[in-house]
Amino acid sequence: MLTLYYAPGACSMASHIALEETGAPYQTQIVGLAQGEQTKPEYLNNVNPRGKVPALKIDDGILTENVAILTYLARTFPDAKLLPTEPLGTARALSHMAYLSNTVHPAFTHIMRPGRFATDESAHENLKATGKDNFWKLLQEIDGLLAGKDYVLGSQYSAADGYTLVFYGWGKRIGLPVEQLKNYTALKDRLLKRPAVRKVLEREHSVLLQS
Repeated sequence: MLTLYYAPGACSMASHIALEETGAPYQTQIVGLAQGEQTKPEYLNNVNPRGKVPALKIDDGILTENVAILTYLARTFPDAKLLPTEPLGTARALSHMAYLSNTVHPAFTHIMRPGRFATDESAHENLKATGKDNFWKLLQEIDGLLAGKDYVLGSQYSAADGYTLVFYGWGKRIGLPVEQLKNYTALKDRLLKRPAVRKVLEREHSVLLQS
């Protein structure tokens, strides 16, 4: 039995959606980030020593990081068609997901957790403001990447779309005018029609379901 460790509204939503899309049976375990459960010895020693979500428990141990989990799910459950199978399509999907993980996510972290980047609290407000500006520019960049496409990779849905949806929700959460991003908003609306996506968003009480 697969077990997903996740936090509602966190980046783990990407793995949560992909897991639901597979149709495979799985269990979930909520990790209370606000309560610091990810920093408790039980979680660090038995799940993820980095103190983050998502983490996926499989027969052979624990997988961490969205890019790895999404790739594992795509290859383990090929009928779900979560990622392309040809080399170029796979590379493009991984490139986009790595961009989300390595560039887009850290910009948001500057807004929410400035203490990770400066111990001097007087610098925190500047970090938050800069992070917000950078995050908005990245959302605009994603909007541009989606021009003329139904999904991130073109006409075919993939795990990269669920991952991309995470950051639209984060922008909405902090009051950015994400509705102005026509292509990104169209992707969001398209994804909300998918039963697996909607089920996960309802389970996580996502801001994306709010009008």
